[in-house]
Amino acid sequence: MRLALALISLAAASCAWAQESRVVLKDAPGKDKVMQCVACHSLDYIQMNSHFLDKAGWTASVNKMINVFGAPIPKEDVDTIATYLAENYGKPRGPYRSSRFP
Repeated sequence: MRLALALISLAAASCAWAQESRVVLKDAPGKDKVMQCVACHSLDYIQMNSHFLDKAGWTASVNKMINVFGAPIPKEDVDTIATYLAENYGKPRGPYRSSRFP
């Protein structure tokens, strides 16, 4: 019985894992510094927050990772990381414009 439950759990986990997409960061200056983030979490975090954070938001987020969670990122890399994230994954600039409301 235990073996059957273990096999069912393994099969379910394999299906869930197979459905996950692999995040590949855009090639741009600073990407190498951003790769330090995977020491603590997946790169999905970047995509999840990209719609909300501008450079100030990314800077605050990186500083929080360092100061609160103890991320092993040198302080001198914060600006490079925040700039990369803001330029490549930052919230859209300007007011929201819908094609229905010019």
